Amino acid sequence: MNEDRLYELIREKENIASAALPALMRKVYVWMTLALAITGFTAYGVATSPGIMTAIVTNRALLWGLLIAELALVWYVSARINRLSLSTATVIFVLYSVLNGATLSVIFLAYTMQSIASVFFITAGTFAAMSLIGYFTKSDLSSLGRILFMALIGLVIATLVNMFLIKSGGFSLILSYVGVLIFVGLTAYDTQKIKMMLVEADDVTEEAQKIALMGSLSLYLDFINLFLYLLRIFGGNRE
Repeated sequence: MNEDRLYELIREKENIASAALPALMRKVYVWMTLALAITGFTAYGVATSPGIMTAIVTNRALLWGLLIAELALVWYVSARINRLSLSTATVIFVLYSVLNGATLSVIFLAYTMQSIASVFFITAGTFAAMSLIGYFTKSDLSSLGRILFMALIGLVIATLVNMFLIKSGGFSLILSYVGVLIFVGLTAYDTQKIKMMLVEADDVTEEAQKIALMGSLSLYLDFINLFLYLLRIFGGNRE
């Protein structure tokens, strides 16, 4: 079913909310919160373990291996979610959260603990506000989502060009502001999209829960990216 049809169903059901929708949306945010907690504890644990931290920082093959493994897990669970059991998909999500925490541990070398904590709460507040907007708005955000996706592709290309060719700190800061705007918008768009997909569920079935799990992965990625871009702007560097 295409997005236009889903939006029509949303409008048709404005006064007839799915009985399963509240329970499924709670699962989306619970899974996302647990994944963030796993990532945070893993990142802190790795950062406070000199041996592991040194291995990640000094061994480029290990770092690239972690990054490739993360991408592979996201691709695998996204491509095969219909064939995977809910328990298997959940385990993959947890494993991804652990790997992401290991790679994110390097932020503790670049930024102070106080600034990381402050930016996390800024991110949480911003994310919550935009997710509420996405959930309750009556506006169709599908056009915004397409624009933001194209902007995200442009951001990735510009970041790679700056990383390998331009190498400008000023341009990097500009890209960080652009990244914040993109993921603020994507948070609202993804929330509405998840609601549209779950509103048709008549019960909390395994299939519906797998949709909720994939939704939590999308919001988790929005949160992490928003946090990282805000950290580049507001984070206090270590002396």
